[in-house]
Amino acid sequence: MRAPDHGRLRPWRFYVIRGQARAKLGNMFAEALRRREPSVSEAQLEKELGKPFRSPVVIAAVAKIVEGHKVPPIEQTLSAAAAVMNILNAAHALGFGAKWVTGANCYDAAFRADFGLAPADQLIGFVHIGTPLAKPETPRPEPDAFVAEWG
Repeated sequence: MRAPDHGRLRPWRFYVIRGQARAKLGNMFAEALRRREPSVSEAQLEKELGKPFRSPVVIAAVAKIVEGHKVPPIEQTLSAAAAVMNILNAAHALGFGAKWVTGANCYDAAFRADFGLAPADQLIGFVHIGTPLAKPETPRPEPDAFVAEWG
């Protein structure tokens, strides 16, 4: 529950989705896709229905924006993102697998409203947490490609 937050707004909310609630979320995913793409195939709808079942726990991460505050919305969003990163680090430190995903539903105002979010709220992603089947070997880039001395 700690992340950089100089306005002490704690502009993050986390919605834990597990058990049969994942089926409800899958239905919402499918309906949102059908709304965005009326000619969607049944195979694509089935894929949407299954997304919440990729892990036993899904956390919807929201930047709860306080409008009109001296802390700009982008900083509130970054604070919420830092809180999500803390969740990922904690899950990995405990030996779980965790993955942060976004997708069209995060940017779909109708989906966000159906989920129960206010218009100013930003759905910044879904964190899947579970036991990894295999440890992925992801090559890490060299730091020199991203870090340089300034001045």
